[in-house]
Amino acid sequence: MKTIKIASSQILLLVLMLMGGVYLSYGQQDSQFTQYMYNTQTINPSYAGNRGVMSFNGLYRNQWVGLDGAPEILNFSMNTPIGEKNMGLGLSLFSDKIGPSTENNIAVDFSYAIRISNNVKLSFGIKGGANLLNVNYNKLNVYNTTDANFSANIKNRLSPIIGAGLYLNDHDTWYVGISSPNLLRTDHYDDLKTSTANEQAHFYAIGGYVFNVSTTVKFKPAILTKIVSGAPLALDLSANFIFNEKFTLGAAYRLNAAASALAGFQITEGLMIGYAYDYDTTELSNYNHGSHEVFLRFELRKPTSKIVTPRFF
Repeated sequence: MKTIKIASSQILLLVLMLMGGVYLSYGQQDSQFTQYMYNTQTINPSYAGNRGVMSFNGLYRNQWVGLDGAPEILNFSMNTPIGEKNMGLGLSLFSDKIGPSTENNIAVDFSYAIRISNNVKLSFGIKGGANLLNVNYNKLNVYNTTDANFSANIKNRLSPIIGAGLYLNDHDTWYVGISSPNLLRTDHYDDLKTSTANEQAHFYAIGGYVFNVSTTVKFKPAILTKIVSGAPLALDLSANFIFNEKFTLGAAYRLNAAASALAGFQITEGLMIGYAYDYDTTELSNYNHGSHEVFLRFELRKPTSKIVTPRFF
């Protein structure tokens, strides 16, 4: 029997990770962002190049503040149209720290779009890359030091990433998409060749619609659904208002997990910043001070390509 002597907050975190299927032999899950509507490329490669300009995106998430070993996530991505703007190319870098584990990956995205009508476009995308996993059990206070399950760390375990997706949108009115950022199941082994972690394929469905409330106000509800074997269905609902094409305010709800407040500001035509705060709706709220998420997008636009009405997605 495994016996671990750790702080109460670490015990809580470990139990939550085991129940959620995100750690060790129960299988890891991809990290999930509250501002997913600004981070589409990470989960759907067919979004690469969709905005029509070279776009750089950075997102930092500090989850469950005050809880030892809680997730800390950093994501950077860039994408651009190529050729006659029916193709797109992207690059993404990702780092996820949770408890004793650190996961880093790099991936390249390629998309190809076809016109269905003047405004409607269907994009196909593929993703390829590599993932590096490290698990350092020395960060845990193991009471039974003879337990073989904690005697060998996972060091630089490399695994491939192969993903695909579809993205259908009507320029600045609506969008839907389905994707899997990694279709492969990967088993990780420690130095004793013992299987200690596995990663399951994740499947996403997204959608959103932009309503023109008035000449200065737009309203956009959006949804994200995530399905992964061995874990509960994840459902995110959000609603954002944009005022004068500059200021965004909204709220979001993650099923059986958290309620969120979102804000964003379009500083210039090419620079946007966003912030989200999550409050847990579970018993976990008694052990942390919420989650913070900061988003930054910078786009390179030609002087002749000025967009009168900025894209809401």
